[in-house]
Amino acid sequence: QVQLVESGGGLVQAGGSLRLSCAASGRTFSSYGMGWFRQAPGKEREFVAASFWSGSRTYYTDSVKGRFTISRVNAKNTVYLQMNSLKPEDTAVYYCAASKGSGLVLGAGGYDYWGQGTQVTVSS
Repeated sequence: QVQLVESGGGLVQAGGSLRLSCAASGRTFSSYGMGWFRQAPGKEREFVAASFWSGSRTYYTDSVKGRFTISRVNAKNTVYLQMNSLKPEDTAVYYCAASKGSGLVLGAGGYDYWGQGTQVTVSS
């Protein structure tokens, strides 16, 4: 069993930055593919970013490319999402997720564990 706890959300003005963290329990974190998703009010949960088990490969949804960066420190059992140039449309609850598969996983169905989410609100 893996437990994921997100932190770092908050209220920020458009153009600002936030860094989300996701701390994972368990000894096998370094073998998991990790991802970030978000869900805005009235919308479905959508993929944001994914990281290969080693962090050597990453993938982003088009709307965040060049603005968001996913990274991980396996020694700390932590994955990050650095969000720059934030826009009001980035407002959502952000979730991290872990996949027993070690590769890049883009679909929510490919993830086995989920955090509780952290709210990000971007004001215009």
